[in-house]
Amino acid sequence: MTSTADLAYPFQGRWLTQNSPANRVPSHGTALFATSFAIDFVPVDEAGRTAPITLGSLLRPEPAERFPGFGRPILAPVDGVVAGVHHTAPDHPSFRGLPSVVYALTQGRRAAAGWPQLAGNHVMIEAGDGPVIAICHLQRGSVQVRQGQRVRVGETLGRCGNSGNSTEPHVHLQAIDRLDVLHASAVPITFGGRLPRNGEIIDAG
Repeated sequence: MTSTADLAYPFQGRWLTQNSPANRVPSHGTALFATSFAIDFVPVDEAGRTAPITLGSLLRPEPAERFPGFGRPILAPVDGVVAGVHHTAPDHPSFRGLPSVVYALTQGRRAAAGWPQLAGNHVMIEAGDGPVIAICHLQRGSVQVRQGQRVRVGETLGRCGNSGNSTEPHVHLQAIDRLDVLHASAVPITFGGRLPRNGEIIDAG
């Protein structure tokens, strides 16, 4: 198995980097579920912005459909075999401002329910050299691949959603050394040999 999984970006268009292991490890503040080197990308518009913040968005949850990237295609970041698929989790509202604080208070409950509750709808790809790549928070019912299917870089896996542990539509990637997430170790990742930092906007195609 390689010591670092070098991936392609799993999308086209403009995406904002968040929770990057280039800034800190563990990137999400915990090593649970082998997330030490996980990374998030938030879809943004041509101006590099997500949905505009209004007084309403600070006070109450917002429809996920209001955000510019909800439903954008998510692509295979690596060649390999689909080792796991989940596609029935609902897309919940997005949370900013006060709703995000309330949502954060329920984080422990979601973590206690296990990794599938955190990942939401996801695809897991076993790469040829060993690492398993998890692509998470996909839109309900959008997954277009099945377990055992061979995929190549750039093939559509599903669409960007807001399922699982997510405050707004985005895609979460992590690499692990085995399919059993509970007992897996995190594998570092790069994209074309480099790792973007928090706040960096990626223009992919």
